[in-house]
Amino acid sequence: MVLPPNRFVEQICGTVSGVLFVVVTSFYSLHSLQYMSVVFILLALIFLARFQDLYRVIHEMGLVVTGWLYIPLLMSFFVALHAMEHGRVWVLMVLMMTMVCDSGAYFVGTALGRHRLYPQISPKKSIEGAVGGLVCSILSAVLVIPWLIAEITWIDALLAGAIVGIFGQLGDLFESMVKRSADIKDSGNLFPGHGGMLDRLDSLLFTFPCVYLYLSCC
Repeated sequence: MVLPPNRFVEQICGTVSGVLFVVVTSFYSLHSLQYMSVVFILLALIFLARFQDLYRVIHEMGLVVTGWLYIPLLMSFFVALHAMEHGRVWVLMVLMMTMVCDSGAYFVGTALGRHRLYPQISPKKSIEGAVGGLVCSILSAVLVIPWLIAEITWIDALLAGAIVGIFGQLGDLFESMVKRSADIKDSGNLFPGHGGMLDRLDSLLFTFPCVYLYLSCC
C-alpha cells in the first residue's frame, strides 16, 4: 500500500520475511531475535544496493520494517494465545468479542451517532458508536467466557471484554490512518464490499497481543 511500484523487490522481500517471521516466532521462539537481526541486515543491504533517491531511502526502508512488524509480529500472537491454557477457547472468544464490538459500533453509530470520533482519519465513526462497541464487547465477554472457562471470574471476563473493545477499535483506526496516508480506501479487493484481508484483520492485530499480555500477567 505504501511503497512506490518501483520497489517491487523490496515488497516481495518484506512479504516473504514476514511470513517466515510468523513461523519462526511460532515454533522457534528462542531464535526470533536472531531472525529479526538477520532480516534487518538483509533489508538494509538490499536498500543499500538499490537506493534511488538518497533522501527517501530511509523513509522507504522504514515503511518496509513497519509493515513487517505491524502484521507478522502482531499476528504471531494468534499462535501464542492458542498455545496457552484454554487457548482454543480464548482465540474463539477474541474473535467473537472483536466481531461483536465491530457490529455493535456499527449499529449504535448508525442509529445514535452524532459526535465524530476521529474525523481526520475515519469520518464515519462516532463516539456513540465506539461506546456501543465497547459495551457490546464487555457484555459478550461477561455472558460467555465464565460459562466456557470455569476458572475465569466475571471480573476477568469484563476486563478482557474491555481490552478487546478498546484496542480492537484502536487497531481499526490505526489501519485507517495507514490507508489515508497511502491515499487508498481499501487495503485490497479480496472481499467485494469489505476491502482486503487487512481490513478484516486490523482489529485482531491489536486484540490478540493485548489479550495474550493480559492473560500472561493475571
